Amino acid sequence: MENLKARDQERRESELAELHSLEQKFLSAQQWKTDHRACAKWEHYLRCDGSPDPTVLQEINTFMSLWREDQNEDIQLVMQKGEQVLNLIEKLQFLLLDTPPNEITEKETVQYQESILELQNLLHQKYNGATEHLLKTANMYEDSETGNMQAVIKDKNVTFCIWANLKKKVRFKNHMFCDAQHGFDLPKSLAVSSVAVRILHTHYDHVSPLWLQCQSVPKLEVSDSKDLIQHSKDSVEEPEEETKNAREEPAMLAAEEMCFDGRKSASSFKDNSNSVADVNETEEETEKKSEILDMLSKVQDPLMQEKTNEKEEVITDENVVDLQQFVPVGGVYHIDALKLPPQVKQIKDWSMVELLAVGLEAYPYPPEEAEDTTHPPIRITLRLSDSVMYFEDPVVARWDPAGQHWRTDGISNITYETQEKSVTFEMDAFYTVALLQAAHCNMPYRAWELRPTGVDEALLIVTTVFATVQIQIKDNQCRLSSVVVEEKDVLSHLTGKWTSPLDLRAVLKKAGVNIFPGEHSHKYVAVDKKAPLAEVKAYQEMALVTPAFAFAWSKWNLEAGQEQVVFKVSEHLKTDSVKDEDWSLYMFNGEKAQKLKITETSEAFSEELEDDSEFHSTLYHMLKDFASKEAIDKVGAASFLFSDAVYQLLLATRVLTYS
Repeated sequence: MENLKARDQERRESELAELHSLEQKFLSAQQWKTDHRACAKWEHYLRCDGSPDPTVLQEINTFMSLWREDQNEDIQLVMQKGEQVLNLIEKLQFLLLDTPPNEITEKETVQYQESILELQNLLHQKYNGATEHLLKTANMYEDSETGNMQAVIKDKNVTFCIWANLKKKVRFKNHMFCDAQHGFDLPKSLAVSSVAVRILHTHYDHVSPLWLQCQSVPKLEVSDSKDLIQHSKDSVEEPEEETKNAREEPAMLAAEEMCFDGRKSASSFKDNSNSVADVNETEEETEKKSEILDMLSKVQDPLMQEKTNEKEEVITDENVVDLQQFVPVGGVYHIDALKLPPQVKQIKDWSMVELLAVGLEAYPYPPEEAEDTTHPPIRITLRLSDSVMYFEDPVVARWDPAGQHWRTDGISNITYETQEKSVTFEMDAFYTVALLQAAHCNMPYRAWELRPTGVDEALLIVTTVFATVQIQIKDNQCRLSSVVVEEKDVLSHLTGKWTSPLDLRAVLKKAGVNIFPGEHSHKYVAVDKKAPLAEVKAYQEMALVTPAFAFAWSKWNLEAGQEQVVFKVSEHLKTDSVKDEDWSLYMFNGEKAQKLKITETSEAFSEELEDDSEFHSTLYHMLKDFASKEAIDKVGAASFLFSDAVYQLLLATRVLTYS
């Protein structure tokens, strides 16, 4: 064992230098993304198509001002314009997530967040204006059976269900919107009043705090500083630099742009004998990373901080929903009782309507003057969206605008119909409601596998308690291949569309399939947290060798302790699945890799080395000992964008901790 350690120490410097040259792919990918963002901005400028650049404050303010002044409240036109607004919001959200901290200032971050909120508010104001415009001509949508108005108007982003009580007859106090399968049952007092009911289903969530919509890949938290202080034996660095760099690694991971490890220098580009030049280069790298860290510490999301403080204040209230534990899925339902505006009257060839300066008014229920008396509840039925997966009965919550959080009180008698995919409940007043699902119902994962399927192509399979999710990776993009629940393919409308790993993560979470741990997920999922150095370095090196090697879950990972990770590996140059007998077990702690003698079917865990194997400083060189020349050549020839895409997905799913 001493001889093996000595031999590992002798070749450590050369192995790290060789790995560093491979890891330049991550830096190349970051530079490509920076150039791509600049190119996209320039192309938008050249198009000159009238659409604003949401990052330019003057352009976005002009866009919003022009739409505010536009008096056309036709609901179809508002919905068309709304799609453009939603695209602008998505662009800003993507920039907040995708731009590294050293490329965005605190002022820009705040500006983008404020623009998002203003666009959201303006869009909802326009929806209200369109609703009022529609209600003024309610008699045009009169139902032949009841004489009341009913209308369902929808597109891919929003569904308007509007009912107006024109006849004021008690027997018509309930209604089901057939085209949307949403319905309500009103108390008698409302059934004889000049009231309209609107169920506005936005397929997105502009109600929850902004920080929830703009969550980036979380940093790997470390409770003890000893987890970070790794005593590298690399002779080109001094101990202080090693410790500092090791500390920086998980912090930079928070920016989702940490693609090189704390020991990285530019020594791979230089003659290894030039040790002075190597040390100088290392210091330059350290200074550069320190600048990035300084920027990271300055760029704080004020809404995130606000939410944290707010959560601490209301944590004792059991009716307040913890948005770290439950998340809204399937959009938001704005359920409102509205005062019926004066109707259009036809006098000869003229259409006349009384104009009120107040705009769209809410109909108070229960009445404000009778707070002490009890009033019958409103019964609501909502049809759940087919584009969303509910793995458990959803939690129905209402939005509290005063406290700025979701609450479960005020809602009762909830009935969930699995076959009909509907939920029925009663409310003591009219609320904005959402259906929430446990954020971690698909964690921990039961198993995972990552294998190459072609040149710069791979397949990531994550198996959870409820579903099996397959994601294809090709070059710098990925796509959902399938989601299988109880042997049935679901979410077919999402499969086959190539997108970035960041976009795919957002799409899957919106559809209720959350296989992406958050910053606080370890509080809600029973997992053994792995040391950041071991986990991050494993993801990096796995991503680099994925072109020729398959990786998979091992039950021994739980037995290996927090300081090291264990997984199955197999050289894989074909496109089919890996046979059980082809897997081998490897253990890695970020600085030492070894092949284990045990197999997945062994009776107990052991760190004993495989016969005729040695230690290595990197996983890459450990695999190289048993790999073919074809496999190593394939690793070297892989695209830097492909390696980066694999790394992003591994970092987002955290398969080594959450399995």
